[in-house]
Amino acid sequence: MTQSTEAPGLLSEPGAAAARRAGAGTEGMAEAELGRSQRLRALRSGELASLHSWELVTAVDGPGTRLTLFFAGCPLRCVYCHNPDTMEMRRGSDVELGEVLRRIRRYRRVFTATGGGITLSGGEVLMQPAFAAAVLRAAQEMGVHTAIDTSGFLGAVASDAMLADVDLVLLDVKSGSEDSYRALTGQALQPTIDFGDRLAARGVPIWLRFVVVPGWTDDARDVEQVADIAARWRDVVERVEVLPFHNMGQDKWDGLGMEYRLRDAQPPTPEVVERVREQFRARGLTVH
Repeated sequence: MTQSTEAPGLLSEPGAAAARRAGAGTEGMAEAELGRSQRLRALRSGELASLHSWELVTAVDGPGTRLTLFFAGCPLRCVYCHNPDTMEMRRGSDVELGEVLRRIRRYRRVFTATGGGITLSGGEVLMQPAFAAAVLRAAQEMGVHTAIDTSGFLGAVASDAMLADVDLVLLDVKSGSEDSYRALTGQALQPTIDFGDRLAARGVPIWLRFVVVPGWTDDARDVEQVADIAARWRDVVERVEVLPFHNMGQDKWDGLGMEYRLRDAQPPTPEVVERVREQFRARGLTVH
């Protein structure tokens, strides 16, 4: 259940706003360019991030009560995305590292009482790895449980040091073959498999997530391939979450003027969802 939701505070101005504030002319343009350069340096160093929003939630995004941070920007273009407003970094707000750490400290007692912690989600958290790594390191130093929710497509940018500060990975495996994965997301599947292999080798616990989308991911043969992928990480996959598709994000696609290809799609039937769950259970995996 969602406890609270809000957009993060805007703590620094993009270059265009700085230009308006500085006024027209060469002097204003120079100040705007300086502002853009400083912002880029802060983003690259991990002092600043573009965040879409945050939520304090229970029973989702990991164990216990979680402070979930939604990063702006994602390299995938999933046809069923229910938060298309997180796809581009420009739609987020600039937030400084100190502000995020203050929020984590505020809820430490809640995390301790519920067995919760923080989850870095998106969008795609690994589009801003320096900031994510800084948050994870600080949370570990506070004794706070950490999780990242990722597609794994950008897993190569996650350093070993970053992964050492991750207690749990919520890994979205969206399809089981290269062709179907590319049709669904616009990107390749193999980077996700490579990332999962790294997690398994390091012993990082995984909660694998799979969304059942009628006509896209519900084919029994495709599900078998996803189950095969999950089984190769059997030693670290603590649970598989089979999630029925819903089209509650349609209004967001419309509001952004984006084409929503699943406008007439219906949620999968309970029978199909249970069949998919059984395909994972057949590999000896715990399914939710």
